[in-house]
Amino acid sequence: MIRVGLRCRTAGARCPGCGSWSGRVHGSYLRFPADLPVAGRRVVLRLRVRRFTCENVSCGRRAFVEQVAGLTRRHSQRTERMRSMLAEVGLALAGRAGARLADVFGAGVSRNTVLRLVDALPEPQPQVPRVVGVDEYAMRRGRVYRTVLVGVETRRPVDLLSDREAGTVAAWLAEHPGIEVVCRDRAPFFAEGASIGAPTAVQVADRFHLWRNLSEAAERCVSRHRSYLRGTFAESVPEKSPAPARAPAESGSPWLTGHRFADRTRAKHTAVHALLAAGHSRRSIQRQLGMTYRTVQRLATAARPEDLFQGQWQNRRTKLHDFRPYLHERWADGCTNAWTLWEEIKTHGYTGLYGAVRAYLQPFRTSPIAPAARPSSPRTVTG
Repeated sequence: MIRVGLRCRTAGARCPGCGSWSGRVHGSYLRFPADLPVAGRRVVLRLRVRRFTCENVSCGRRAFVEQVAGLTRRHSQRTERMRSMLAEVGLALAGRAGARLADVFGAGVSRNTVLRLVDALPEPQPQVPRVVGVDEYAMRRGRVYRTVLVGVETRRPVDLLSDREAGTVAAWLAEHPGIEVVCRDRAPFFAEGASIGAPTAVQVADRFHLWRNLSEAAERCVSRHRSYLRGTFAESVPEKSPAPARAPAESGSPWLTGHRFADRTRAKHTAVHALLAAGHSRRSIQRQLGMTYRTVQRLATAARPEDLFQGQWQNRRTKLHDFRPYLHERWADGCTNAWTLWEEIKTHGYTGLYGAVRAYLQPFRTSPIAPAARPSSPRTVTG
């Protein structure tokens, strides 16, 4: 540790309460504020400070302690330089990591001290941006949403709003009249709020939604012309026979040939019956194929694989069951974006996940004609 002794040589000091000058010394004592380390060694100042008596009878202070400008502050255990350095470390690394780095420099502090110094910093006053970006963020996904405003030119957040309503956005824009361009997504409440709060500002779409609009338009175009693309490819390569389309099994199974669950069950059924025909027992087949005895028994009992499908997956009702006709209708209209269709059926009462809708629509993309809708309950969904 390095100790440095010093004292102030001024004749007096000003009272922090009333600002009057006083040269009447009441007493003195020692302070030991920590300063920036030198060569990895701690530096502690042995500072003798004086207490002055305030001569202003109307002041509520009887005595006060002198402070060295730029070096100390009231009740502080560190110099201003030390506080600034630790605050910058805390801003960059937060509590735990900042405390570890400060310990390497020779300024051992706790993580709570680093966070307190960061919290004591004055709040920055951002300038009103010329180009502002408006978007939503989720405090609780699917339930609680709020609005964030970002300066597009500075790429720094400007403000956070308590909700994503058009009135809140309009009120904020009206309080900041210097905005010339509003960059937003396709949400209608942001468009309405920008039109009301900043009627002279130019509204533009952000880069992400421009690319999204382009991708959705390209997907709809490709979907509408997929049959022509398949025909052109078949004509240009006549020597190669086209891959057989997925069609129902000849035995009447409701599962399409090529379905991974159905094909796997057929393969297991064939293997079990081949071993049975060769004279193996069911226990022997269980050990050879690594199956449970109950699975071997079910496969051996079934005369054909299709008997195993009856009453299984294809007849099980799901949350998507009642919305399948609506999905087929919208697909025929040219809407092939699974996320958009999921958002639409959610407004009609669908409570399932997006993955189920995407998985159901995946077979539609492998053939030029969408599969026919399966029977559903009498309840229908209107667009």
